[in-house]
Amino acid sequence: MAAVNIEVGSDGVLVATMDLPGRAMNVVNDELMLGIAQAAQRLADPAVKGLVLTSAKADFCAGGDIDRMSKWTRPEEPFEAANAMKAVLRGLELQGKPVVAAINGHALGGGLEIALACHARFVVDDARLKLGQPEVKLGLLPGGGGTVRLPRLVGIQQALQIMGEGADISPQKALGMGLVSGLARDRDELMAMARAWIVANPKARQPWDQPKFRFPGGDSRAPAVAQLFSVAPSVASARSWGNYPALQHIMSSVFEGGLLDFDAASRVESRYFAACAMSQVSRNMIGTLWYQLNAIKKGASRPAGVPASKVRKLGILGAGMMGAGIAYVSAKVGIEVVLLDTAAELAERGKAYSQGLLDKAVKKGRSTADKRDALLARITPTTEYALLAGCDLVVEAVFEDRAVKAGVTRQAEAVLADTALFASNTSTLPITGLAQASARPRNFIGLHFFSPVDRMPLVEIIVGKDTSDETLARGFDYVLQIGKTPIVVNDSRGFYTSRVFATYVMEGVALLQEGVHPRSIEVAGLQAGMPMPPLALQDEVSLSLSLHVAEQTRKDLAAEGKPWLEHPGMQVVRKLCEIGRIGKKAGQGFYDWTDDGKLLWPGLANLYPVAARQPEQRELIDRLMFAQANEAARCFEEGVLRSVADADIGSIFGWGFAPFHGGALQFINAMGAPAFVARCRELAARFGPRFEPAAIVVGQAASGGRFADA
Repeated sequence: MAAVNIEVGSDGVLVATMDLPGRAMNVVNDELMLGIAQAAQRLADPAVKGLVLTSAKADFCAGGDIDRMSKWTRPEEPFEAANAMKAVLRGLELQGKPVVAAINGHALGGGLEIALACHARFVVDDARLKLGQPEVKLGLLPGGGGTVRLPRLVGIQQALQIMGEGADISPQKALGMGLVSGLARDRDELMAMARAWIVANPKARQPWDQPKFRFPGGDSRAPAVAQLFSVAPSVASARSWGNYPALQHIMSSVFEGGLLDFDAASRVESRYFAACAMSQVSRNMIGTLWYQLNAIKKGASRPAGVPASKVRKLGILGAGMMGAGIAYVSAKVGIEVVLLDTAAELAERGKAYSQGLLDKAVKKGRSTADKRDALLARITPTTEYALLAGCDLVVEAVFEDRAVKAGVTRQAEAVLADTALFASNTSTLPITGLAQASARPRNFIGLHFFSPVDRMPLVEIIVGKDTSDETLARGFDYVLQIGKTPIVVNDSRGFYTSRVFATYVMEGVALLQEGVHPRSIEVAGLQAGMPMPPLALQDEVSLSLSLHVAEQTRKDLAAEGKPWLEHPGMQVVRKLCEIGRIGKKAGQGFYDWTDDGKLLWPGLANLYPVAARQPEQRELIDRLMFAQANEAARCFEEGVLRSVADADIGSIFGWGFAPFHGGALQFINAMGAPAFVARCRELAARFGPRFEPAAIVVGQAASGGRFADA
């Protein structure tokens, strides 16, 4: 079966249909490019008037073949692969006859680069259809001519934004920016528009092949573009702190390409593509954000043999920020939601959260009033437990107090069917203990959401001692149903994400107590690649909540006859709580928070004077990152984590562990266990036993092992 099927119509238009055998999606590989080259050769036939390139699959083309890229070991391999693809595409656009891309589904990465080599692009007007150059999200740059064609089509500034952000582009937006030539209602109209364009443009040439071609907005010599390049590297550095070399390579390729002719610019791009493909950052990101993420989404952590399920009616106990967010994402996918709280006004306020999000979407044209009203109609605010009858799943999202949680569990279960699931959204309290209040502990599970629920992609599923495989599978299915990424962990105090996240913020707080300048602490967090610095993040989470969790843990361990080892940073949290500085919700914590933003509280200098001698920034970064990675390794060692993929994806999606490292355990893999153990021991000697390397990594250092799923 051919990768590209060729058919010439009675009108003389050749239709080349991409249909890569054995794959759900078309990807850019040698087989597909050979098929496109063979189609281009048919244009030499005098009877052929032009070519329409389309796809037999649901999508046009998904992008590059990651499996092939992951096997590259020498820079010559990506360099030659990029040049080979570009040779085919250059031949396609220089045949002297019109070539049109009829885009029926997603065209991303290399798929969009193929379309850019066509003289015109028509797209089905479907808001779900995605166009874009997302390569930067895997540490790469568009290596099939994207950094050369895109700036020549839409201008340098807009091209840099598209490639630097890697965001999806809707058909309507693509039309507005000149990326596509027109929109069609359906596939039939799409093909008709493509054929009509060929008839109307028998001698089509690309803009950059015209004698008088000029870059839209100017090339790299133009004053406005030169000004852009004078600030763009600084802006990119401020965003990435130099941790993502692909951003720098994209800017360099576009800038240099803007000084050169088309073919020379293409060769420059291939060199930068090879540099990206060989980088450790790209290997980290591909391994985690492609292979591990796809494995999780395909159910690697889901028990086999349990039939797929869907939640039709959901109950939520507690209509605060978390409960309101869960209600929104569930109603958004068509689930009927009962949102319950102790007072009617609280339940109504929880529903109003969805109203606010939807009103903004309507105002910005991303939704309609009818869709908004339909979604809101699926959310029923109430104080009556009786309305929970018929729920497939109830999620408890009340205050982190065992007695409160036990009370609502019993009241809810009294009206639920025996087959209904009950989930707690607790972030720290062990699920096995909470399940003691349940009459059906086999149906009890933890579903730990992250705030704000509508934006955070992860749900941590916690399996208690009695949780059945069927319950886990159904919980897993619900998480996928609402468009979130599930990771599965075993029960323990703090589970995985809360436990490891705490090491980041508490290490930052401990540095403050040691006399490190608070601004240096915050910059170290950002330089490390974390989305927020530790002191600001502790304010966001709330110091009072962290203190409450610590006190609850201390009491629990005392009741179990176990020692309580308090992190040195907790002394700082306790002191600030004593003076009423409990975090952002009170407008004051480590920062003073106002409607205009936040500023570090000047009084910190009085409580914790800045030491005359400050540590090097590298030391601060190491303490923040090694604390997290080492604790993640302990979680794996103790069996809290069930897989390396859950560890890495959970760390990036859960609390923002620097994505360029590929996750908390990949941080150790990339460094190598011997180097990690040596640095941990250096830190432990100076700052305490919390940095003693996890035994599992010590064993890897001795045996040459690494973290890897079977």
